[in-house]
Amino acid sequence: MQLLDWLVIFIFALVLVGIVVWVVKKKAKDSKDYFLGGRDITWLAIGASIFASNIGSEHLIGLAGAGASSGMAMAHWEIQGWIILLLGWVFVPFYSRSMVLTMPEFLERRYNKESRTILSVISMVSYVLTKVAVTVYAGGLVFQQVFGIEELWGIDFFWISAIGLVLITALYTVLGGMKSVLYTSVLQTPILLIGSLVIVVLGLRAVGGWEEVLAICGATPVNEYGDTMVNLMRNNGDPDFPWLGALVGSAIIGFWYWCTDQYIVQRVLSGRNQKESRRGAIFGAYLKLLPVFLFLIPGMIAFAMSQKGVIINGEQFVLNTADTAFPQLVATLLPAGIKGMVVCGILAALMSSLASLFNSSAMLFTIDFYKRFKPETTEKKLVRIGQIATVVIVILGILWIPVMRSIGDVLYTYLQDVQSVLAPGIAAAFLMGIIWKRTSAKGGMWGLITGFIIGLTRLGAKVFYTSVETANHSGLFYNVFYETNWLFFCGWMFLFCILVIVMVSLFTKAPQPALIQGLVFGTASDKEKAETRASWNAWDIINTLIILGITAAFYWYFW
Repeated sequence: MQLLDWLVIFIFALVLVGIVVWVVKKKAKDSKDYFLGGRDITWLAIGASIFASNIGSEHLIGLAGAGASSGMAMAHWEIQGWIILLLGWVFVPFYSRSMVLTMPEFLERRYNKESRTILSVISMVSYVLTKVAVTVYAGGLVFQQVFGIEELWGIDFFWISAIGLVLITALYTVLGGMKSVLYTSVLQTPILLIGSLVIVVLGLRAVGGWEEVLAICGATPVNEYGDTMVNLMRNNGDPDFPWLGALVGSAIIGFWYWCTDQYIVQRVLSGRNQKESRRGAIFGAYLKLLPVFLFLIPGMIAFAMSQKGVIINGEQFVLNTADTAFPQLVATLLPAGIKGMVVCGILAALMSSLASLFNSSAMLFTIDFYKRFKPETTEKKLVRIGQIATVVIVILGILWIPVMRSIGDVLYTYLQDVQSVLAPGIAAAFLMGIIWKRTSAKGGMWGLITGFIIGLTRLGAKVFYTSVETANHSGLFYNVFYETNWLFFCGWMFLFCILVIVMVSLFTKAPQPALIQGLVFGTASDKEKAETRASWNAWDIINTLIILGITAAFYWYFW
């Protein structure tokens, strides 16, 4: 890092501070204004925030690491603009009509208060196991690599940078709430995209072009069936990414994440109307087409550079580990000034991801737990309670990092592995809740409970069998809950949860029509249908078709 790099970072920090100060001066009127930006956000800010919230350290570090270790396999999870379209076209009308603040609150409207509590608990657990732990771990890793500092004041620089990042981000999120998250995302998104694009261009030039990357990665086998790192659709016998499991598993995880997770949907709930929310989702879907090219392919470039023995600044490029691919490219490829800009992009991704997490977790605890039991609490105290809850979640996430590192070799693979056991039950409850009028309150509730129990059992088995050397690696439990491919497990778990919902619903009382009005397909009033129809036009349809076309072309190219 040279003086020019530090100057660029300083200017970025000043602009960021200016945005936060401007937001703070506007002041939140109440908890709804603080958590959802007053529900007056336009499509540009919504789409940018969806993308910036999603593109965190797990992409800069984890997705590049996945590209360096397994090639295109993880692209199934990153070419999911089509699922964000589902959020905009299918779910926005339901969420808009219900006027809910959180996803658990929506389940209470559709099912019962127990379902709301269960989803809130699952969401909190998922934040600890995935978003907090992954973001903090990757933040420490990337700055340790980029700055080249091992220790500072006798303390591992990994922990100094990770904790420092948490504190800085928490400060501006606590002060500005949802609006600070949204408006800083508009600044951070273009910086992140430009910085990553520079890495791709310089990396391709260093290795000898895209054809050279294809040649090297295409000559690297990934299984015994003849598939290589460039194959997206791999033999169904592949131990890690069988094609059927990848298609089904990625769709289930994507459906849960993009259409039902508070972390993402909260951005859409901030829209001033259905039109702005839907167009925000469409814009976010466009942006979601980019990560494969800006984050996964750099990992493949780093692998190809290492295999080829490319010389950079008089030294041979050697890839240390898969998860250090992106920061190593930043440290070795970029000239002064540009390196500072890319570091700003990394900072942007880390802070935006953490800021969204802080705001979402605060809202979940405050609205779905505290306010339910103490409805008379003042708006000012509600905001303070949410801030305290966020601190607790962050601490738990940091404590989980050592366990996370023991059960996941590649960061992004670990992330998707954990999400694959948390997603099926939630996805099944939401899907059945909006497509089948007969789904009862107890049916939805037991679908959630079943998914949570199976998911925790699977996760516990992973921790146990990877950490206890004397464990018996045989038997039905071992084969089902540990040995089964994670993607097939996700698919079967989803089907099992749907079966539980259907069976329980058929043997319990059907919901009263008046209680599910506007919350299930076929129950919207004429006025609600007219409002939804007036919220879209040819612009929305054309852009939707373009996104679907690009997605189909990508699958065709890397098939």
